[in-house]
Amino acid sequence: MTVSGNGERASALTLVSASIDGVNVIRVTGVLDATTRDQFADYLAAEAQEHGPDMALDLGGVSFMDSRALGLIVHHWQLSTNAGGRFALIGVEYAKTKVMWITGLAQRLPLYDTIDDALAAFG
Repeated sequence: MTVSGNGERASALTLVSASIDGVNVIRVTGVLDATTRDQFADYLAAEAQEHGPDMALDLGGVSFMDSRALGLIVHHWQLSTNAGGRFALIGVEYAKTKVMWITGLAQRLPLYDTIDDALAAFG
């Protein structure tokens, strides 16, 4: 967590969403761990409720991910696909999200290098 110039703690997680070709794309920047899990969970739930099951998480700005955050991502992947939605993870970097490979989920989750790649796969 960083400290801003006025002595207040800045958030370790930034979440921003935009609709691209009808898919809710959420850009995740920062740390995904026990300290940010509730913020991440609340944001994803609100976005899914407001925009429907189509969701892409841009994880290119993630500096670290733990197993709890991965569990939350898997939960939303399942919710999305069970509702007939499209789901993608974009910009996943091994060095920052090793837990995906350790658990074997990197071979099961829909991973794409770019949003264009994910949208093309969605058809």
